[in-house]
Parts: sequence; structure tokens; C-alpha cells
Amino acid sequence: MFGAYSFNNNQADSTGGDPEPDSGAVLGNLPPETASFVGREYELGHLEDLLREERLITLTGVGGVGKSRLALRAAATASVRQARPDGSWWVELSPLRDPGLLTTTVAHAVGVADHSARSLDEELCAWMADKELLLVLDTCEHLVAECRHLVGELLQSAPGLTVLVTSREPLGCPIEQVVEVRPLPCEGPDSDALALFRQRALAATPQAAAAFDDPGRAAVAADVCRRLDGIPLALELAGARLRLWTLEQTAQRLGARFDVLTDARTALLPRHQTMRTAIGWSHELCEPLERLLWARLSVFTGDFDVAAARAVCAGGPLPPSRVERVLAGLVAKSVVRRSEERGAGARYTMLDTIREYGHDWLTELGEVRTVADRHAHWYAALSQAADRGWLGPGQVDWYRRMTSEHAQLRTALEHLLGSDPTAALEMAGALWFFWFSCGHLHEGRAFLERAMRAAPRTGAAYTQALWALGLTAMLQGDLDTARELGEECTREAARLADPERELRAAYLHAVSVMMPGDAARALTLAGPRARAGHGGRTNGPGWLLCRLATGYALCDLGRFEEAAEEALGLREACTELGERWLRAYADYILAVAALGLGEHGEAARHVRAMLSGKRLLGDRFGIALGLDLLAAAVAALGDGELAARLLGTGHAWWRTVGRPQMGGSPSLTALRDRGERQARAAIGDAAYESAFRGGAAASTG
Repeated sequence: MFGAYSFNNNQADSTGGDPEPDSGAVLGNLPPETASFVGREYELGHLEDLLREERLITLTGVGGVGKSRLALRAAATASVRQARPDGSWWVELSPLRDPGLLTTTVAHAVGVADHSARSLDEELCAWMADKELLLVLDTCEHLVAECRHLVGELLQSAPGLTVLVTSREPLGCPIEQVVEVRPLPCEGPDSDALALFRQRALAATPQAAAAFDDPGRAAVAADVCRRLDGIPLALELAGARLRLWTLEQTAQRLGARFDVLTDARTALLPRHQTMRTAIGWSHELCEPLERLLWARLSVFTGDFDVAAARAVCAGGPLPPSRVERVLAGLVAKSVVRRSEERGAGARYTMLDTIREYGHDWLTELGEVRTVADRHAHWYAALSQAADRGWLGPGQVDWYRRMTSEHAQLRTALEHLLGSDPTAALEMAGALWFFWFSCGHLHEGRAFLERAMRAAPRTGAAYTQALWALGLTAMLQGDLDTARELGEECTREAARLADPERELRAAYLHAVSVMMPGDAARALTLAGPRARAGHGGRTNGPGWLLCRLATGYALCDLGRFEEAAEEALGLREACTELGERWLRAYADYILAVAALGLGEHGEAARHVRAMLSGKRLLGDRFGIALGLDLLAAAVAALGDGELAARLLGTGHAWWRTVGRPQMGGSPSLTALRDRGERQARAAIGDAAYESAFRGGAAASTG
């Protein structure tokens, strides 16, 4: 009657089958290959052996030599050929500038949205302890010491863990197996370097085929490959030039460039010099506006969209109306890479080596501070817009967009903390939904605390930040701090005479006392009388959150009919707004109330609706709550085996948030325990344990 829940790729779905992972699915988050793969057969075979036998392998080599692409192909191959029940997980560290966010970044990539106040290093180690997985840390050279420390802790805690690293230098761990990634071979008519050069030339223009198919011109192509030392990125950049030039023109101009260019700023090894020379050659061949855009784009960390590029990079000789066309020119020259992200349109990125070159030119232009300011204020404005739109029909789109912009949000906040603390405070507070609803508690709390130390401790921005900080503390289980912040927030909101902020503070204060068990006090703080006393918009965030707290409190007090009435009102308001996150929690309250009234089938229907909403927003905390509740409803209906499997799956999801049953909330613990007792009574202890283990093996990826 009730389908079990199987979760893959950050989604929950009613499958009508077992909650175990699909045996044919490969778990993980390996990104798709953006271009075809050439050569490297020996390296791939060697890596396959190492990934089977060793626990830490580091691929080193110059920028542009293909470390990341080789690691991705090796990881994908290993995912298929080597049994790792818990998958292969890719962590892109190139955009990360704050070493303090390394563990947060790794945890988020593998699906751990920790809600505890304990050290995230400890939580991640505990979560990985019984896992058998491959972890790929890509682009670690700017975080070598931090990666060495974290990898050492993880490997010590998790005997089934294998780590593959890409870095321009080794981590220096005792058990590390270092593999130098060398350029592609250039010798011979069928060399890998020549194959890649030809492939990229044909991608630029089909007319290039004639040059490579003519035996008399093969020596010219081979000479280009040798001059570029077989470095893949250099070959790609050269291949893109055949859109405009013949093979002979390319060889001639490349030769002239290499003959005259020396880098006086640094003494580089030959391959580093070759790579930088090839990039410099491509830079010289760009139009003036393309060079300008290249330099300004270097302020972006990670990928970006065209709207951001237009807002951040326009100015002077580059008007906003021309940015997209100039950007297309950089894509055609392989300076910028384009990808289509599902539901988010086109996004663009630059390889680190190319970005670094552009940033050097931005420094030469004297525009680093100006462009960084534009970048920060663009993403601050985006955060404000997302805050305004969060409780509305665009909520799922905002969730996806802000998740895509995560690296840029970090960069903007870091810059504002040093240049404009008040703007940083405003931005960090506006992102309350991102920290609170999207699983970034540790990171949000750190940014909020830093901003509050740096900015003035008065005004609307400070009050909003107080509230946002209280939300993160509350979900981490730091209830004393949450209550204190709620009280301070209440005083600040009253000083501002702002009903909306008073309601938000009331919600925070109410939940901080309800979670340890004082539902009556919570009802006094957030119930109908309290809401009416504050006033404010009945469809504003503060009012709706107070209705949510009221519904929870009434359930805890056993007043289930009143709780259902409150939840129905909340759900109707959310439906009118087109909102999903709060509406799913209204469904949860309706399910708890129905269960309390003995309407077990109705409870299961409501909680399934709740889980459907939570999967759209990646709310791991909500999914864990819902699975425990669905198990209780199913157990009450007499299906002990399914209830046990659901409790096992719920246990797996609680592990990803670090606080089972919100750290032992009396009502949640009682609910789960009742479901377990009924399931055991229905099928016996042995069958219960078997079904629970099956559910616990379900994917939370």
C-alpha cells in the first residue's frame, strides 16, 4: 500500500519498491566529461592498479597538463570496475580561497549536511568510518597543508576510504603514492599530442581536416606539437586558432612568439614556461576587448553566468551590450569553457592556469579592487533578491541558482568582510535561508559571527544577522545560544518597531525552548495571541514561521485537532504564495496530528507529500524527519517490515546531518521509538534487524 523511499542523486522518490540503492546505479557525483579523452592508456592502467591497492594517490604536474581530466577518467573507470558500495565523490577545490572551509566543502560534496555544533572534522570522520568510497580532491596546490591534515584524519578514521588528489605539488603524506602526469607524446605520425591537436582543430573548423590529412603537411603539425611540449591545454589553445589561420600560419607565428618571449618575472621550469608562453600567445591573438574581458573575468571563482559577467565586467570601452558577444569570442578561442547546467542555462568557467594569467593582467590594469567590488556587490544584491523571493513561486529556482553560485557567494563575502563589513553583515543575514534551509549551517554561522564582529552592532542589518545566527545555532542543537540570541533579537526588533522582525525573533525563541521540551512556553511565544500582538503581514516569513512553531507545540501538547487546523492554515498560505519549503513542514504537522488522532493512513499520505517537497530542495534534515514519521505511520498500519526498512533509511539520513532526532528531542525520540516497538512486535527482532540493515544501506547521495 505504501511504497518505500529510495534516494539517489540528492532526490527522494516514492518508488513502490525497496529503499535499497539500485544495484545498477553508480553512486557519487562525478562530473560529466566536457570533452573527448585522448591517449593516456598506460597512465589509466597504472592508476587502476594503484586505486585498487593504495589508499592515497596524488597526480602532480604543471598547469594545463591534464591532471583533472585524467583523474576524472580514472575515477569513472574505477567506479565501474572496482566495487565501492558508497560510490565515487568529486570535490572541486579550485574556487576555494578560505582554508577554513575545506572540510565544509568536502562534507557538502559527499552529502553530509552536518547540523551539530561539534567539530565538522569529527563529524565527517565519523560519517566516513564505515564507508567504502573513492574521494577525489581536485586542484589542491593552494591548500596543501590543509588537505594533508584532513586527508590524514579521514584515512585514519575510514579504513575503506581511497583518496585521489590532483595538485601541482604532492601533499607530503607518508603513504602517498605520487604519479607525475607528463605531457602527451609528440613523436610519430600517430602521436597522442597530434591526435589531440587535430581533434581540437576540427572542433574549431571542419576545414582543418585537409591540413592534417595531407602527408606533406604532417611535419608542420608535428612541429607545433613539439614546440608546445605536448601540453594538452597548449594544444587546445593552438587548435582553436585554426578557426582563423592556416596550419602554416599558426606554426610560423607560434615559432616567432616562442623565439622572442621570455618571462622576466619568474624563473620557470621549461614546461611551466611553455604553458605560460602558449597562454600569452593566445592572449596576444585576442581582440583588445577580449583581453579586457579575460582579465576582468579572473575575479570569478568557479563558474558564472552571462548576467554576472555583464554586471561585473562591463565598463569603459566594454559596454554591457557587448559582453555576451565578447564572451562568445573567448569561448571560441578555448580561453573560457561553456557548459549547460540543468535548469540554470549556460554557465562559464576558466581553467586555473588561464584565470591566473588573466588576474596578472587585471593587476597590470590596476582594476583588481574595482572589479572585486563589483563582483561582491553583484552577489550581495543577488542574495537580497533571493531573500525577497524565497517564500514564493520561484523558491525551487532560487535554491538551484544559489547552490550554483555557492563559490561566488563565498568569494563575495570574503571580499566584503575586508572592504565593507556592513555590506558583509547585510549579505550574510540575507542568506539566512541558504544557511538554515539548504544545509550550510557551519559555514553560515562562521560568516555571520565574523561579520557581526566586524560591523556596527545596531540597526536592521544587525538584527537580521542576530536572527540568522540564532537559526543556525538552533539547528545545530546549541539551544542556549539560540535562546539568548532570540531574546536579544526580540529587544533589537522592538527598538526598531518592526513587527516582521519581532515575529521572526518570536519563532526563534519559541523553537529554542520547545526542542528541549517546553511546548507550553513555545505556544505562549509564537501562538495566535502572540502573533496578533505583534501585528505584521500574515503572509510574511515571521508570521508563517510562528504558525509552524505553533503547530509543532500543539502536537507536543497532544492538542492534535488544533495543530491540524494551524497546519492547514499554514499550508493554504504557502500554496497561495507558491512556496514549498514551509508547506512541506505543514504537511509534516498534519501527519503528526493525524497519527495522534489514530488516522494512520492519512498520516502516511501527508508525510509522503512532505517528502516529495523536501526532495526538491535537498532538505536532508526534513527527509530524515519525514522517514521516521512515515515509519511510525506504516508500523501503525501493521507493515512491520516496511517500517523497519524506513527506519533504517532514516537512520542513514540522520547520519548525514549528525543529529539523530534533532539530538534527542523528546517528542521525536518518542515517535521513532514507538514505530520501532510496533515494527518489532509485528515481525520479530531478527526480521526487524535484517530489514533495518537493508534500509540503512540505501543511498543518501
